[in-house]
Order: sequence, then C-alpha cells, then structure tokens
Amino acid sequence: MDQINSHILKLISNYISKNITEKEFHELKQWIHEDSKNKQFFIDHLQIYKKVRIIQFAEILDKDVAWHNIVSKLKNPLPQNQASKKTASKSKYIKLIPTISKYAAVAFIFLAIGYSYQNGYFTSTKKVAIPSESITLQLENGSIQIINEDGSTQLVDEKGDVIGNQNGHQLVYSNDVKKETLAYNTLTVPYGKRFEIKLSDGTNVHLNAGTSLKYPVKFLKGEKRQVFLNGEAFFSVAKDAKHPFIVNAEHLNVEVFGTEFNMSAYPEDIDTDVVLVEGSVGMYKDSQTMKEGTMLVPGTKGSLNKENLNISTAKVNTLIYTSWRQGGLFFRNMTFKNIAKKIERQYNMKVIITNKLLENETFNANFNEEPIEKILSYFSDSFNIKYSIKNNIVYIN
Repeated sequence: MDQINSHILKLISNYISKNITEKEFHELKQWIHEDSKNKQFFIDHLQIYKKVRIIQFAEILDKDVAWHNIVSKLKNPLPQNQASKKTASKSKYIKLIPTISKYAAVAFIFLAIGYSYQNGYFTSTKKVAIPSESITLQLENGSIQIINEDGSTQLVDEKGDVIGNQNGHQLVYSNDVKKETLAYNTLTVPYGKRFEIKLSDGTNVHLNAGTSLKYPVKFLKGEKRQVFLNGEAFFSVAKDAKHPFIVNAEHLNVEVFGTEFNMSAYPEDIDTDVVLVEGSVGMYKDSQTMKEGTMLVPGTKGSLNKENLNISTAKVNTLIYTSWRQGGLFFRNMTFKNIAKKIERQYNMKVIITNKLLENETFNANFNEEPIEKILSYFSDSFNIKYSIKNNIVYIN
C-alpha cells in the first residue's frame, strides 16, 4: 500500500480537482475495486472534504430531487413508476449509506461528488492534503498534481492539452505546444529527493532537495526565457542568442545565452551563490541591468550577500558545488550549522544542535552518496561530536 499511495493520491487529487483524464478515472476505479482496503482508503481520504461540505450536502438532500433519485436507485433500482411510489424522510436517506454494500458505498461517493461538481455545489478551492514527501507540479490554474517518481505519463494543462511527458525522474516539455501567452508551471521537490526538467527550449535543469522552480510551459518567440528559482539547481542552458535565459532568485538575476552553472538560492542561507562550470554568465541585482552586472568566468563563484546586497567573486573547485547531483556532500570551511541544514535537505531529517557552541565551528569533509549514519559517525569519530537519532530527528550533543 505505501509504495503506491503517492500515485493513488495523485489520481484522487486529480479527480477532486476535475483534472482527471478518462484513463486515470478508469485506473482509479479499478484500484478501488481490487481490494476492500483500497475502497476504505478512498473513503477515508474523502472524509475531510466531505465534512467541510456537510452544509452543502444537507441543502442538496433537502432541495434536490435528482440527489434523492441517486440514493433511491442505489437502495432499490426499481422502475421509475414503482420507485416514485416510495417516500422517505431526509433522515432515512442518510441512514441508507450504512445499509448498502461496500461496493455501492464507493459508487455512491463517486456519483454524489460527481453530480455535485456538475451542478456547481462545490465552488470552494479547499485543497486536498498532500503528503510533505511528495514531488508536486502546480499548473497555471493553481491545481496541484503529485508526481510519481517512477511514473511515465503525459503532461497535460488545465484544458487537457498535452504539453509534454514524464519519463521517470524527468519532466520533458514539448516545443510544439501552441501558446500565445506565457503559462507557468511550478515544480516543487521536497527534502530528501531530487528531480529533473527539460524545458521547451531544450534547457536541462536538475533540482536539488527543498527546491521549487517556476517556468513557462513554452517560451515565446521574441521574449526572454525567464524562470524563477527558490532553492538549488544546476542549469544546462540551450544556446539561443536571440533569447537570453534569465534565472531570477530573491534580489538577483543571472543572465546567460548558453552555458552550465549551479545556483543556490535557499531562503534561509545568507548568500545566493552562482558557480560557473562552462560558458559565461552575468549576475545583477534587481535594481540593475545586465550592463551593470558582474561577469563570471568558468571556475568562479559569484555570491550575493542578502544583508548588504554586495556581490563578491572567488575561484573555486566547481565539483564541490555540483556533486549533489550524484548524491554527494562537500563541506569546505563550512559552519556546523550550515552542515546540519544540508543534511536536513539531503536526508529529510530534522537536525537539532543542543551544543550551541558547535554551531559556528567550521569543518572540511566530503562524502559520496552515503547513509546518514556514516556521515554522523565520521563527525563522532573524528571530532568527538556525539549524536543520537529518535523519531527521524538527529540530536547533536
């Protein structure tokens, strides 16, 4: 059950938000019918939504003849001329649900919610709870879909038009989509996971844990290619001299024409860092233009200090800043407070430092893709830093 919950939650979410395709609808129905536990899971998942709509349900029961017909047919599918002879109070209709079979109960929920949507009863934008560990895709209309990491499916917009495909850990957007205005999607990757996007112009973007990227479904001819980053990403930008590529983060813009670079813009970090691997980029603040910006050459890191908004540059080993794509961790003259934050993002575990004197001490270390216990053991063995793990929380003593 746990292995398929993310995908099933996506189908349920699509159903409630009216973004479900015919294929997905049949898949969801088939899953519900496979096992009584699946039916109960579906029913339980809709309970919160149903409870907040109880007033609307009561009004429908009182006023809507069609609703009564649905319930009547589920209870006793008699011919219409016979069924019309039977009468019941509102309380009797409510009591029907426990008496019918589990199969009919599921059918009742499908019919009831579907009918109510069609007749405009549920106009609230109440959101379905989405697990915090899920990768999500927000469409232009605000609806949110859960991305199954191992999935392979078509990407569709709010109108049902195909805009690309998902191939496992990558979303691939098509350049053949007909768009006359900019329409944005936002991909959000939670702690403990990484994901990739291939934008409509062929630009590849690797997103690190705890990152969201807002980007157009299709870049428009004659306009700059602009995306918005919150977190960390590695960009391999497709060359297009007529359409500069701009990454916007808080207070900072990075403009390129075709290049490879890493950008780290987590809101909790003091600096926004840009590390250039290949090509050239210009960094400039919101109040500036590209002509006033700071140009970087390969092997250089540019940093914007968020407190004083000054930009500084330094020669660096780019591998230190790009190894995260393979699950690696590099710490160079890094405070333990920042090391703890990187561990939180990488492993989706809360780190609490009880020894406050340790927070600002600096360390050097590097790891490949390792279990968190191995990293913590290194600090324990090398620097006598004690730790314990309880309920997915790491305590540093």
